[in-house]
Amino acid sequence: MIKVITIIGARPQIIKAAAVSRAVKNHFSDKINEIIIHTGQHYDENMSQIFFEEMNIPRPDINLNVGSGSHGVQTAKMITGIEEILVNEKPHYLILYGDTNSTLAGAVAASKLHVPIVHIEAGLRSFNKKMPEEINRIMCDHASTLLFTPTQTGFSNLIKEGFSTHNKAPFTADNPGIFHCGDVMYDNSLFFEKQAKEKSTILKKLGLSENNFFLATVHRNDNTDQPHRLNALFEAFDIISRKSGKTVVLPLHPRTKKLLPINLKPEVYTRIISNHLIKLIPPVSFFDMITLESNCNMIFTDSGGVQKEAYFFKKPVVVMRSETEWKEIIDAGCGIVSNADTGNIVNAFNRFQNADNLFYPPIFGDGHASEFILKQIVDNQTDF
Repeated sequence: MIKVITIIGARPQIIKAAAVSRAVKNHFSDKINEIIIHTGQHYDENMSQIFFEEMNIPRPDINLNVGSGSHGVQTAKMITGIEEILVNEKPHYLILYGDTNSTLAGAVAASKLHVPIVHIEAGLRSFNKKMPEEINRIMCDHASTLLFTPTQTGFSNLIKEGFSTHNKAPFTADNPGIFHCGDVMYDNSLFFEKQAKEKSTILKKLGLSENNFFLATVHRNDNTDQPHRLNALFEAFDIISRKSGKTVVLPLHPRTKKLLPINLKPEVYTRIISNHLIKLIPPVSFFDMITLESNCNMIFTDSGGVQKEAYFFKKPVVVMRSETEWKEIIDAGCGIVSNADTGNIVNAFNRFQNADNLFYPPIFGDGHASEFILKQIVDNQTDF
């Protein structure tokens, strides 16, 4: 039996882990034993625990409860906790997702102990090393044994950085295997969309009708912590809602909620709070988020995951960052990078409002990425 430890800490990782854990249960239960470790990086109840309940993810075997803190403090606590677990459990592999501090901590701890790393969502690059996520994903990739890219661009990025397509199994950190497998989030979206329609009541609760509202998410530090950027975003939401006469729904990340009254100009904050077309709501469940995404007109976000989900549900997306690691969405004409610029965001909105011929080619795989990943893990392990 192959023992794998899965590290999760942020909301997107919990959701991604659902796809792989489901595939372990349904297809590899006789070959793989999975232990789930929650670092506690995101500790908001509605942003973590409810996802385990809704998506029937196995409960975390251990929660490190690191909570919030500076990048250094948070990452150091996680490295310490993960290292202890790896020493005690002696897993065959450590599975890491994406590009958070939990990802980096797992990569550092495992590489020091020579535990092979499986990096799901490898190869993504924004080419902006001022983003903490960019550093995290690069360092994790270059410490990994098995790297799984969700897109062809990610696969090409790894080749450009020196990874070889000619390496043969058994793979190691010095002889890594790279694979283009599709996106586990697409697996999830296909699986959960029907359940979301049956279980979510968010549209009724908010008084929304199908294709008659916009969805926005804001959570990245460089947007929330810099007043001029945060003001630009919310000024755009105010303009768009008033211009269109349609509601902008914004589930508030805890950090965003905390900083709104601090970093928004008083006049902007007053306009937002008094604008009945802007609904500032608490973080929503995964099923509610799928329902909002699949029923809105357009999405405005600084989240990598939400960009993809917009594409899965064939919704145009305005990316409120200076760049994106999901360039395929932009190349397909279904996304526009606006940065945190009010004029750019409004112009992108106008362009998509007048576009009636958007096409969404199948760039994220066939919905079976999780099974592919687990098969490669099994095929690469020879001593169990």
